[in-house]
Amino acid sequence: MHRFEERRSQLTAVAYRMLGSRSDAGDAVQETWLRLSRTDTNDVDNLSAWLTTVVARVCLDMLRQRAARREEPLGVHLPDPIVEPWPADDQPEDQTVLADAVGLALLVVLDTLTPAERLAFVLHDMFAVPFDRIAVLLERSPAAAKMLASRARRRVHGTPVPDADLIRQREVVDAFFAAARSGDFGALVEVLAPDVVLRGDGGAARPNVSRVLRGAREVAKQAVMFAQLAPFVRPALVNNAAGAIVVHNGRMVTVLAFTVVHDKIAALDVFADPDRLAALD
Repeated sequence: MHRFEERRSQLTAVAYRMLGSRSDAGDAVQETWLRLSRTDTNDVDNLSAWLTTVVARVCLDMLRQRAARREEPLGVHLPDPIVEPWPADDQPEDQTVLADAVGLALLVVLDTLTPAERLAFVLHDMFAVPFDRIAVLLERSPAAAKMLASRARRRVHGTPVPDADLIRQREVVDAFFAAARSGDFGALVEVLAPDVVLRGDGGAARPNVSRVLRGAREVAKQAVMFAQLAPFVRPALVNNAAGAIVVHNGRMVTVLAFTVVHDKIAALDVFADPDRLAALD
């Protein structure tokens, strides 16, 4: 049990990147623990590698089950965000942890991959698992596994990567809300990247929120909405990037994930599904 707990955070990271769902990731890690408890691992030389392989296989099965059920949520479907308080002293903690984060914008793209492509890309490109081990999981040749990862990489290429400076990210996000509050359309356009993408996910309960908008001027036209939210906005870390939560009557009703690239907002993901928000910590 102790050896498993030492590796739980790593296994959760693998599962979250594979599944894009915190609850499903937790289920996958729990299933991995059950399989460990039923297995004699005395002859396992590398327990960490063994556990990574097991959790990846569990996640692959879950992704294939999703595909078989043809789960097609109504409107836009965003992955579960990871929300943490913004540091009280305005100083983010361990930058190495932040550098290891995965943003919602990347998870959105990962959701478009096939289960095999996603496994090959996540394991190899994010966790440096060699292709010969990935090939065994996929029951394909190492060359085929490599090709799957390459295909996924082409799909992922171009996904905006947040700037490293979190404090500067915060300043850009604050400038966005300041422009929204004042109704300054020009200032809003200025803080947005020309090809910015806004994705909203309101789930079945809030279908009016579910939309995709592209371009600085189209996103800036939503200034009224953001101006209405502004009094209830609190700074937060969302997937270890500068973001915000909207709190009303003591409840978190919206999560706003910003992807700031070269001091411009390249992506804005609005997570407002009340059923899924209720499940977040």
